[in-house]
This record gives sequence, structure tokens and C-alpha cells, in this order.
Amino acid sequence: MVRGCRAASAPVLAPRRVLTVQHLFNTELTRLPWKGDRKMDRTSLLRAATVPLEISEGPEKGKISTLLDDLGLTAFQARRLAEVAEIWSNMLRKKDYVIWMGLAGALVPAGMRKIISYLIRRRMVDVLVSTGANLYHDCFEAMGGKHYLGSSSADDEQLRKNRIDRMYDIVADDKKYYATDNWIDRELSSCLVDNRPYSSREILHILGELLNERGREKESILIDAFKCGVPIFCPAIGDSSLGFSIMFANREGRRIIVDHLRDAEEASKIGEEATRAGAVYLGGAVPRNFIQQSAVFAGYQTKHDKTLESAMQITMDLGGSTLDESRRYEKASRNTRMKICYAELTIALPMVAQTLAERFRRLRRDVPTFEFSHSGVKITRKQMTL
Repeated sequence: MVRGCRAASAPVLAPRRVLTVQHLFNTELTRLPWKGDRKMDRTSLLRAATVPLEISEGPEKGKISTLLDDLGLTAFQARRLAEVAEIWSNMLRKKDYVIWMGLAGALVPAGMRKIISYLIRRRMVDVLVSTGANLYHDCFEAMGGKHYLGSSSADDEQLRKNRIDRMYDIVADDKKYYATDNWIDRELSSCLVDNRPYSSREILHILGELLNERGREKESILIDAFKCGVPIFCPAIGDSSLGFSIMFANREGRRIIVDHLRDAEEASKIGEEATRAGAVYLGGAVPRNFIQQSAVFAGYQTKHDKTLESAMQITMDLGGSTLDESRRYEKASRNTRMKICYAELTIALPMVAQTLAERFRRLRRDVPTFEFSHSGVKITRKQMTL
């Protein structure tokens, strides 16, 4: 031993076979006393050692859920990925829970449509808040449209001359986008009544029903939400081709009204009626803030704490404030469990969704069902094995 040095010792928490990310959550290890009024001490700070990740060829090691369990004992965004998956898993294990999902970013063109549809069918999501672009692209693909592999370094002037649209390294036929615009203008608008204020949820419910009847591809976000009774809100529907196409119908003499205040009212009513709620944020931006504000409005109206009990976010950038900052604005409480994983969604989402599929092969949940009326929202529960 080198003079002046002594061997370091650290408490051993448990054998490797029982040390899992779920164990860490249950023992509150993720709430170490880095800040706040908790007293710092060596014992609490050195409770568990990291476990180096191993490569194994065994059949059990081939599971994504096993990989995420192992990542939970490492560091940086690898551990964050395991932690957000565990927060989502805990939401599914709890009773009387409403799980919100915020969806932002070009996930459907990037190939994530069927993952979102799967999560809706399995009722791992109860309410969806999305950007208009994802729902437009879902409609486009449900009608048979395709997105194609391209290049992030493509010559955009040449693409423009050939009427090819580009989203980073994905391309699509602009003529077929235009045909989808016309279909929405003609077919969806024909299902809507003039001078009647619609929430975006109502319009998207009608669109899901229409696609269920006429769409070529049935594994669709809009179709599965319609069939499974999952409300979809799009608070910025005007900022998308969905909104533009409805606007074109109005230019041709229609009088279709989208009432965004009704969106806020309906979402707040869900928060007021829900016993407990949590949120899954895929990206950030408007969907995340809309969900958070709905919890604040629900608290104002009921005079009770309606903040989210759990929240997780996967994002490359914040698209606003951090989740921790939401406590300042009463969008989350001191006890809200929150984690952000800074990762590219097209990498992280498939891993988390596959982990949930493996963990909950036969999921039993008291699924919330929503009945909307002018007087409010009624939530009832139906136990389902999904």
C-alpha cells in the first residue's frame, strides 16, 4: 500500500441479482440528498456502486427490458433511459391512473407510427396531445401515403424542382401530400357542421372514424385512438396541414369553427375528474405545456392539488423549461417523480416501448373511459386485460 493512502470501502447494497432499477426506485435511491433540506452524509451518498455493463449471448440477455434493467445501474443518459422506462412502468402498475402523452417532433415520417398505435391499443396511454404535423402524417400514411429514405445532404433546390419534400433524411412526394390536403378539405369538412364550435378532440375523433372506414392502413394513431376511446387533442392544429386544409374549406364558403378554448376546457375537466395522473412527454413544446397547464387549471377549479404524480420526458432539447422548473408554476409538486432522458426519440422510444411490451405481456388495468358532454367529462373505469 502506498504510504499515506488507505483502502477505500463502500457499503454493498445487495447482490447483483436483486439490484435492479425497480429496486432503486422502491428504496428511494434516486432521491439522494443533493439539494433541499436533507442532510448529506457519506452513508447515504455511497449506497450503491455502479455495475459495468456486460455483453452476454444468453437468451435472457437478448431482451431489451433486460438491457434497460442493466442500464439502470450505469450512468449518464443510459441510466436516465432506464429511469424514464421505470416511471412509465410504475404508472401502469398503479390503480385509478390517467396517463397523458405529449407527442412532438416528426415521429411518424421517421417510422414511429406503429409504436404509438401499439401503445394506444395496449392502453399504455389514455389521453394524447400531439402536434398537428404528426397527426397529418398519420392521416397521410393511413390513406396509403409513403415516406422514403433520403439523405440529409440532398440538394434541396433539386428536390423542390421535382416536388419532393424533405424532413432531414426522409423524403415524400409533395403531389401526394397535396392530394391528402384535398381529401381532408373535401371529405373531413363534409362531416363537419358550419357555425358549430368544435374542439380539436371532436374533429380528430371524426377524422379517426372516417379513416377507419376508408383508410388503407388500419394501424394508425388516429384510427386506434378512435377505436380504443383515447381522446386526442391538438391545441395548435392551425399550425399544420390539417388546419390549413380546414381553412381552405372555409375559403370555399364553409364556416367551420375550431374552438381552442374548448380544448382547454375539456382537458381541464379530465384533470378535475381524474383521481391520479401522470405524463409521458415524447419531445416537448406545445403538447407538454398544454398537459401541464391542464393540471394547473384543474387545481384552480377544484381547490385541490391536481398536479401530476409522475412525469417523464425523452427529448434532445427542452422545448421550454426543465421538468424541475414546473414545480415553481404549480405544474408539479415536490413529491412528483420526474425524469428527463436527453436522447434522440427514434432511438429511445423503440427501446422503452419494447421494454413495456416485455414487462407487461398481459397487462391488467382499470382503463379510464371518457364521456364528453357540454356539462363536462365523466370518467368511468373498466378493468381490461390488454
